[in-house]
Amino acid sequence: MADSHFWQDRRVLVTGCSGILGSWLTLRLLDLGADVVGIVRDWVPHSELVRSGGSERVNLVRGDITDAALVERVFSDYEIRTCIHLAAQTAVGIANRSPLPTFESNIRGTWMMLDAARRWPGLEQMVVASSDKAYGAHSELPYSESAELRGNHPYDVSKSCADLIARAYAHTYGLPVVVTRCANMYGGGDLNWNRIVPGTMRSALRGEPPVIRSDGTPRRDYIYVHDVIKAYTTITEALAADPGEHAGRAYNFGKDAPLTALEMVQNILAISDNPELEPIVENAAPNEIQDQYLSSRMAHERLGWRPEHSLLDSLSETFEWYRAFLAQS
Repeated sequence: MADSHFWQDRRVLVTGCSGILGSWLTLRLLDLGADVVGIVRDWVPHSELVRSGGSERVNLVRGDITDAALVERVFSDYEIRTCIHLAAQTAVGIANRSPLPTFESNIRGTWMMLDAARRWPGLEQMVVASSDKAYGAHSELPYSESAELRGNHPYDVSKSCADLIARAYAHTYGLPVVVTRCANMYGGGDLNWNRIVPGTMRSALRGEPPVIRSDGTPRRDYIYVHDVIKAYTTITEALAADPGEHAGRAYNFGKDAPLTALEMVQNILAISDNPELEPIVENAAPNEIQDQYLSSRMAHERLGWRPEHSLLDSLSETFEWYRAFLAQS
């Protein structure tokens, strides 16, 4: 349970606040009484933040996190106390096709945010979103936080770099920053239809066979967006309570229950209106790491965090979100 007293009237900067995690996290922070500032590069009218009316309760700044002057102005003008940096180019396929914008956003954007935070004396906590992709390919699984970061492909490399840079600012400059490495996240509001959950759910709602880009065997850990929100509020409060213990660390957050792509699709179809659909397995995903999944043991032991939602319940809730969304589109 988040501490509403901690968040009440706290000026919180959320980058990427119109994305799937950013939207739901911003809405949660507003419910807790936080005074939220968001940096938005593109206006996304179908994002959950806009659809819910939450955007009208947030101080929105239009601009790019790679704009040093803008980022520094936001920290000082809004007197930011807590920064949650989520903004990133998150599509692996886009990163493979056109790596430079991904590097600009995910690497340069992160160091711009960190350096502006370093120069703003009022900052008390900063959380930087990395990813399980930062680990790259390992033969020993699940990943623990001590595993080497060795991304080989553009998106993975961008997260490895951002992760290392964030922790460098903590260790070199004493910046109160902690890094999150989350498993594959899903939930209502993800409008990237190439991802397995939204793509499969849209296909199921339309009565069409879902498409699996890989051969169906890669294993991933999947986590519901609302469990990730709890991870972010928990780690921020822990960092505030004991910065010496948590600053400069990275924490894994996952379900600790990996599934193959085919198993995930089958679970989605089972809760859909069309469970008899047979997925189309394309076996055409380049630069795909075979197995990636996390150990969240350190988050359990040091933070007392555990995911609260079952796979069945969270998929059912997500499916109903897409049903309503597509009916209105």
